[in-house]
Formats: sequence, structure tokens, C-alpha cells
Amino acid sequence: MQRWHWHTDSDCPYLTCSLLEGFPHGFFTRSAAPRTPQELVHCFSPNPVAYHVKQVHGDRVLSTSEVAGAVTGSTPATPPEADGLVSDTSQQAVWVCTADCVPALIADSQTGQVAAVHAGWRGTAQGILPKTIERLQQHGSQLADLRIALGPAIAGEVYQVSTTVAAEVGATVVKESDDLEAVLAVLRDLPDSPLLPDPTVGRVRLDVRRINQLQLLQLGIQPDQIAIAPYCTYQHADLFFSYRRESLKQVQWSGITSVKTQSPVEL
Repeated sequence: MQRWHWHTDSDCPYLTCSLLEGFPHGFFTRSAAPRTPQELVHCFSPNPVAYHVKQVHGDRVLSTSEVAGAVTGSTPATPPEADGLVSDTSQQAVWVCTADCVPALIADSQTGQVAAVHAGWRGTAQGILPKTIERLQQHGSQLADLRIALGPAIAGEVYQVSTTVAAEVGATVVKESDDLEAVLAVLRDLPDSPLLPDPTVGRVRLDVRRINQLQLLQLGIQPDQIAIAPYCTYQHADLFFSYRRESLKQVQWSGITSVKTQSPVEL
């Protein structure tokens, strides 16, 4: 069973997941603002290099060597656009920022590689998380060695979307039909359905983290390789920024550091 733990460093609380044990990481809260990844990384790693990208709600995945201009601590140009970031070597911290979207941190217990993913509904509809997994596999990862933590995000019970959006996102796990109503019907019949009813005509509630979990399961990743944080950015206003709640461009950061492995990391 995965466990989530709170830590505090320099009055800056952050959340960790036991599934990622052995990999320095953290899902930070609104209390960390306006600190940047290069400042926050020292909460859990002494000497890493921090990387991030310009997130655009897409499906592009880059490696740290491809975003050299985004190395924090220098005076870089605007980072390249992407929503998934994969490490190349050890002691590299990869970061994403979110405010209702899903922050996913991934660790490979054999290679020591890590990845960070920003998965809003648009990125989820484009398969950003499976595409990041594919990029890790190109770097030598095996599915059985991956551990994925889906951090604080807006919960399905409070995330109202149109049925069109729900069907677009749901079509990534329902391959039988491209008909909107048919996709929604299949989603509703799934165990632990990612769809919940909404009183407004043409609207439903959508659990984006559950869709990402289903995408991972369909790849062949096992349930015990995936953890979902028990926190909602919309409902826990004391802890997290929420764009849906506040309509402000404020974010919290999530990051993980790659490690050098001579033997598998025990997770």
C-alpha cells in the first residue's frame, strides 16, 4: 500500500509518496510560491541540476539534454515547449507546475531515470503520460520497473466539463467506438468510473487522474505501480492553488531527482 507523507523544509511543506522511495522528490503546496525549482530542489536534493519546460497542454516529451536552455540557475532563453520531461543522467531534477492539472512523477527502479509530466485534460486526451512512458522505454526502461505517482489535482467529484470534453478524454481508454454517447456509456459502466453525474444538461464530472491511471493500466503497468494522492487542489484551498476555484495563474511545483544505480533501487 502506498503512503503519502508531509515534510517541511525552510517553512516549505511538500508531499512525498512511498512508491517513489529512493528518489528525492516532492509535490509542493501554495506555500512554496513564489519560489522557483532551483530554490525548491534543495529541500530534498543537495546538488542537483533543475530542469523545466514551457508547458502548453500538449503531448511533446523532451529529455533534459534537449532543454539545456531551461537549466535553472543560469539566465536562459524561454524554455522549449513540452509537457513531459525525462532525465538523461543522475542528479537531474525534472519539474512541472500545476493548478488543477495532474502532476505525474515517474521513477525507474533499475535505471535510476525519472520523468515529470503535466497532464491536464487536453494533454491527457493526447496521451501525454503514455508518450512519456514510451520515451522512457526508448531510454532503456522496462514497464515493470516504473513507479508512477499522480499528485494533487482537481478531483472528479468537483470537476465539471462538457460531455464533448469528457468523450475526447475518455476515447483514449475506450477504443471500441468514436461515437460520443457510446464512449460516455462505456466510461459510465467501468468499475470506479471516471465519470460522475452533473445536474447541468450536457455536463458531467470528470476524474482526469482516473483516466491517466486507466491509460497506464492499458499499457500493462500494474495497479501497485501507481499511486494517486488523496488531495484535491480545488477542495483543499488552504494547501493548493486552483485555477478553477480562483481563476488566477498561480501554480505549485512538483519535482523528482534521478539517481545513479549500481543495483536496483528498493521501492
